[in-house]
Amino acid sequence: MADIHIVRTHSMPLQQARDAASNLAGKLEQKFDLETQWQEDTLHFQRPGVTGTLALGEGEVTIDVRLGLLLSAFRGAMEEQISEQLDRVFDPAQAAAPASQAPKKRA
Repeated sequence: MADIHIVRTHSMPLQQARDAASNLAGKLEQKFDLETQWQEDTLHFQRPGVTGTLALGEGEVTIDVRLGLLLSAFRGAMEEQISEQLDRVFDPAQAAAPASQAPKKRA
């Protein structure tokens, strides 16, 4: 079971969603020193203490993150940051809405 599991809907064509995810992955690679690799429509990422996937589907993006012991203390803050990034990348209108109005779908 993942420590962080987030599902978001999107209205992008699959290739556009993949381009958006690749752009986000590039930023995360630099910021967090992540290693990333695409396998079909799933982006696998890892670094010491973190492994995960970002899976794209028609109209949906799912991210699962497994945190190591030391990083698990920051789970809440990391989940919030991931949610904000997903909203920004896959639903710009939702990201612009005030936090109290932006609906979130969490599993």
